[in-house]
Amino acid sequence: MFKKILIANRGEIAMRIIRTCHEMGIKTVAVYSTADKESLHVRFADEAVCIGPPASKDSYLNTKNIISAAEITNADAIHPGYGFLSENAAFSRTCQKNGIKFIGALPEHIDRMGDKASAKQTMIEAGVPCVPGSDGLLEDLATAKKVAKEIGYPVMLKATAGGGGKGMRAIWKEDEIEKAWESAVQEATAAFGNGSMYMEKLIEEPRHIEIQIAGDQTGKACHLSERDCSIQRRHQKLVEETPSPFMTKELRDKMGEAAVKAAEYIGYEGVGTVEFLVDKHRNFYFMEMNTRIQVEHPITEQVVDYDLVREQILLAYGKSISGRNYYPKLHSIECRINAEDPLNDFRPSPGKITELNKPGGHGVRVDTHVYSGYSIPPYYDSMIAKLITTAQTREEAIAKMRRALDEFYIEGVKTTIPFHRQLMDNKDFIAGNYTTKFMEDFKINPQYSVE
Repeated sequence: MFKKILIANRGEIAMRIIRTCHEMGIKTVAVYSTADKESLHVRFADEAVCIGPPASKDSYLNTKNIISAAEITNADAIHPGYGFLSENAAFSRTCQKNGIKFIGALPEHIDRMGDKASAKQTMIEAGVPCVPGSDGLLEDLATAKKVAKEIGYPVMLKATAGGGGKGMRAIWKEDEIEKAWESAVQEATAAFGNGSMYMEKLIEEPRHIEIQIAGDQTGKACHLSERDCSIQRRHQKLVEETPSPFMTKELRDKMGEAAVKAAEYIGYEGVGTVEFLVDKHRNFYFMEMNTRIQVEHPITEQVVDYDLVREQILLAYGKSISGRNYYPKLHSIECRINAEDPLNDFRPSPGKITELNKPGGHGVRVDTHVYSGYSIPPYYDSMIAKLITTAQTREEAIAKMRRALDEFYIEGVKTTIPFHRQLMDNKDFIAGNYTTKFMEDFKINPQYSVE
């Protein structure tokens, strides 16, 4: 087994990985920017190396400094967590060249599945259902107009290098396409240095449902059932749950089979997620593959009793899987707690946490890196905690979440806790009646109080 793993990340996911490593008897190395020197992951790792100033490009995206940190600490593997370099083929390749195991996808898999247009073509070849759309990248605006006319409005214009909703535009009629094209290309170029676009049929009343998969070095894969990630704001997930209230046994079997087919077609190694859009008639279409651990992985762990980070490490070391699929035994919900002000368009709220009380009790899990007195830096993602509740039924998991949110007390900064508490009393959410458009109609009540 690996003797020492460097975690090329920060925050709660770094803490999450450190915990599993220590349970496995593996030494850990934390890397940190100068803005993160007081973070818990720095305190709890066996060793810590500063890799640069606050800006991500100078620290957590600084491949040279991270590899140097691994070499001076004699780390034999690097776990990238999610975000940052987790889906960077060049970094995966650099690790290989330096004799360090990258606990993530092989560079060829990231290359193949990281670009959304090539990923779609690969899935078509694998026989996985895909959304009707352009055959590869769009050459120009004229081509976009032609494709839109062929597949029929509404359509969705997407940046091939996109993420987080950047470079995406919904187009409902022909006279909107020119403006949408110009703004999407400009936004994608600024965000990713790549303004290439492709187009898909816009799925109306969609659910965003993903399947967790794992694959070994022999090419065998299995799935660990689904997560419903449809509660989103500007394509950023807010709440996830498993099993999906929209799911049927037949649909789960079909989607699970498609996800395993996708993984085995490319010989995928490690854990990953195959994401689908599901329409109101329960037709599902491949959207993208995330070749890394997901933010929302804890809810899967809770319902199938399976440590996904441990499995990642074992698969990277060469463990084979049985090929058996896993199905939810319980119900689990995750609320992402962000340092944001929900009453002011979810504006980021960095600053010092003056008081903190975390909820506890049976079926309550909090993954976080913050503490009372911790200063949230303004340079990174605003998520400061994940609150997960697990119970026998969905109704019980919601009731437990209400209680846990009532106990979750953070002072000094604004957080999304009040938004989540209001959501847990929303009749449509309680009924499981929601799509990716849910937040467009959700009104946050500044006077909301628990009855």
